[in-house]
Amino acid sequence: MTMFNNFLRINIFARPINRIGNIVVVARRALSSNGTYDYDLAVIGGGSGGLACAKEAVNLGAKVAVLDFVTPSPQGTKWGLGGTCVNVGCIPKKLMHQAAILGESIHEAVSYGWEVPSLDSIKINWAALTESVQNHIKSVNWVTRVDLRDKKIDYINALGAFKDPHTIVGTLKNGSTKELTAKNIVIAVGGRPHYPDIPGAIEYCISSDDIFSLSNPPGKTLVVGAGYIGLECAGFLNSLGYPATVLVRSVPLRGFDQQMARMVTSEMEEKGVKFHHRCVPLSVEKLENGQLKARWTNTETGEQAEDVFDTVLMATGRYALTSALNLGAAGVKTLSESGKIIAETEQTNVPHVYAVGDVLEGRPELTPVAIHAGRLLARRMFANAAQLMDYENVATTVFTPLEYGCVGLSEEVALQRHGADAVEVYHAFYKPTEFFIPQRNIKNCYLKAVALREGPQRVLGLHFVGPVAGEVIQGFAAAVKCGITMEQLMNTVGIHPTVAEEFTRLNITKRSGKDPNPASCCS
Repeated sequence: MTMFNNFLRINIFARPINRIGNIVVVARRALSSNGTYDYDLAVIGGGSGGLACAKEAVNLGAKVAVLDFVTPSPQGTKWGLGGTCVNVGCIPKKLMHQAAILGESIHEAVSYGWEVPSLDSIKINWAALTESVQNHIKSVNWVTRVDLRDKKIDYINALGAFKDPHTIVGTLKNGSTKELTAKNIVIAVGGRPHYPDIPGAIEYCISSDDIFSLSNPPGKTLVVGAGYIGLECAGFLNSLGYPATVLVRSVPLRGFDQQMARMVTSEMEEKGVKFHHRCVPLSVEKLENGQLKARWTNTETGEQAEDVFDTVLMATGRYALTSALNLGAAGVKTLSESGKIIAETEQTNVPHVYAVGDVLEGRPELTPVAIHAGRLLARRMFANAAQLMDYENVATTVFTPLEYGCVGLSEEVALQRHGADAVEVYHAFYKPTEFFIPQRNIKNCYLKAVALREGPQRVLGLHFVGPVAGEVIQGFAAAVKCGITMEQLMNTVGIHPTVAEEFTRLNITKRSGKDPNPASCCS
């Protein structure tokens, strides 16, 4: 019983159990409010969406269990409760982005009069950085577990799968199983990084699952993939002093406004990041000195190239963790070709089985989306609410060296939906006040508003490349959600001097052909 007792010490909220062989069965002493199942709600997956749903359900009087288990990455990386965002996503990414910004700020401080002993000696201590990041993550893991305990949510550290439509079997770390039943079940398992099917990918490459806790400095790094994860990683690594090269299969930031994507990559190139366009990897080979020789090919010309790197990071997309759920036993059939769950209102074809977060097909893979959808779902299940998640006009930010924030439609999608004659695009370059003294590059500081041409010109999308883009776009996102028009935007008095005020100064359209560069600062 030693291993099992250890499990009980870890899962301090575990209910009394019976044991049959290696199967642990939850005691039926305390049933859910309906008197038939162990729980009113069981959530498979302890990430942002699943936890938000669980907490809201408990607040509404439901009896809830959460099953969560992290399968180690191919390189052996694992982490605690909280899901991708907390452990290997948004939070560590933003912290490393901030570390990169601080390093650049030290150099700029000299222009402002700060006396820095030796700029040449300024460098990052990778071990200290990763230790600080991981310490913060572990503190969040602990707070999350305490929060579940305080809310009386049963946390089960096990890999959940369906036995039948209402029964879940959780496989513990020691191989034993724990069985429970629930009236309602929410699938919130999220996804994991995809590895291309090439020699050496699994054996020698890392992903975003590994970079934030990498034991050794990454050194010269090849990033395969130019989505937001790939560009963010390449951006902060390069700014931290580790040369970065990016392989771009098709276009950078697919799904985002491509004019803005080009601004982002242009800034990265000027900071030293190398890009190889229309290229896909062929193989990764480990050399005797421990370095990695990567080979790739250009899909247009057929030309092949190779180079030697210290680290190769795969950022070629993510896949949903549905294959291990035994969904057939539950009767869930609404799966896309990618393995994601098709559920228009988070409800699958099985009425009591739901899904939230990144596991859903065609939904933004963003933490706040999963959280909001999870809360609304709990209210519909346990408070007779009717409000559905609105997936339109969801704001997001790409934390590249020069950040890109957006909300609403890209220019391409707006033109496709409404036609060129019905769309007006207002745009401008601008000069952040903070950039003046250190004479920072401003050629990629750009914003635009995509609107309907007919008055009062309802805004369809706002796009901003520049410093603190996330802070800028967050405020305007509420305005777009409320249907703001260009007339209202132009009649809003800006806060001076800020970069956010540039949206209130927009007055030049692309259609006019006028120069969008600013003439002066304060007039």
